[in-house]
Amino acid sequence: MSLTRPDRSTLLALGGYAVTRLIGIAVLAIAAAVTGEDGLHRLKGRWDSVWYVRIAEHGYGYEVTLPNGDVHSDLAFFPLFPALERGLSAVLPVDAATAGLFVSWTAGLVAAWGIHRCGAQAFGHRAGVVLAVLWGVYPTAFVQSMAYTETLFTALAAWSLYAVLRGRWILAGVLCAAAGLTRPTAAALIAALGITALVMLVRDRRLPLRTVAGVLIAPLGWLGYVVYVGVREGAPTAYFDVQAAWGNSIDGGVALGRFILGLPWPAALGLCAALALLGWLLALCVRQRQPLPVLVYTIGVVLVSLVGAAYFGSRPRLMMPAFGLLLPPAVALARLRNRALAPVLAGLALASAAYGAFTLLGSGPP
Repeated sequence: MSLTRPDRSTLLALGGYAVTRLIGIAVLAIAAAVTGEDGLHRLKGRWDSVWYVRIAEHGYGYEVTLPNGDVHSDLAFFPLFPALERGLSAVLPVDAATAGLFVSWTAGLVAAWGIHRCGAQAFGHRAGVVLAVLWGVYPTAFVQSMAYTETLFTALAAWSLYAVLRGRWILAGVLCAAAGLTRPTAAALIAALGITALVMLVRDRRLPLRTVAGVLIAPLGWLGYVVYVGVREGAPTAYFDVQAAWGNSIDGGVALGRFILGLPWPAALGLCAALALLGWLLALCVRQRQPLPVLVYTIGVVLVSLVGAAYFGSRPRLMMPAFGLLLPPAVALARLRNRALAPVLAGLALASAAYGAFTLLGSGPP
């Protein structure tokens, strides 16, 4: 997958990222021991991880009917992650749940590498290193240590974007198609490739054949799964119906607005402040003149995360693949000397780890 050999800055990025995740796992292990909980089980055997393992072991076809009559189908979960779980558990002496951790942790390193390359391409190697580490201390970065799809999707997205930045359009399209078999958020990545190609067409009045091929390949994974669900269920809108039954329909932000209005006013003000901060970060991304595909992808992931009717608490996790949001602080922090930068990153890593342990040993990831 790599488009470049590892250099010193890449090793620093991967090492720094690995340290953040090791800190997170260590804090979780200590907290679990103190509370008598099973920390490892929280990483691989609960919440969405259970659905992926069931798909890996038995294929699609499982449904749960809730007391209110809603039906939750495993067709809401895209196939690449459970396919990798199934493949690894077939060749290694581990079960599918453990294989899921291996996929997630390996993909996290590959994602950090790709994020570093994107940051280094745009703003220099030091900024790329800091960007990879910041992604590892994202508030919901504990999900990166779980058998979830966030790291796999981000790895594919980051390397697809880097391929675009290097003019490798066919590779970018193939990686985008794989991302489309991982999470529905791939719609933002597909848009990033399409809009970037459209701007090239307007600017140059022509498009190389490899660019056209990459753009055409990009949506095949996402579209292929949507078609598969439609054929399987005998309805062209079946995939969207399945997502709606999970509460994941697109409503343009109506559910978000209702959620805010239903909060006590101090909490509502706090949430509005958080959304204002998010808007400010997006404005900084634009002012920073980030590479067009990275910028479009980042904005797309944020929009997809906000305009759905899903439970609000899951939205910070859904936005985690939008690593472009971290480029403004990464570039700012990269200007610091190492003796000032190291304690800042260490403090962020400890704060992220503490929040992750608190969440995993409590209600769990939304």
